[in-house]
Amino acid sequence: MNGTARKLFAALLLAVALVGAPAAYAEPMKCSGEEKACLTNCKKAARVAVSVCATGCGTRLSYCLKTGCWDNGTQRYCGLNKS
Repeated sequence: MNGTARKLFAALLLAVALVGAPAAYAEPMKCSGEEKACLTNCKKAARVAVSVCATGCGTRLSYCLKTGCWDNGTQRYCGLNKS
């Protein structure tokens, strides 16, 4: 085999190995997980009453379940699993 044929053969072997390898996907982020994080942050922050903060988390969860986007007031990110 010449150099070009070896490179093509190696690329083919790599492609076959990657296709056969199991995919490692991260668990998709969920709206419910964001709500839990929000509630945890409510308990840590003393500047706002926990009940007011928790109500805000519930409102954000409702929005997230409808749109798939979480908006924490300073940052908005989308593509969340609506569960």
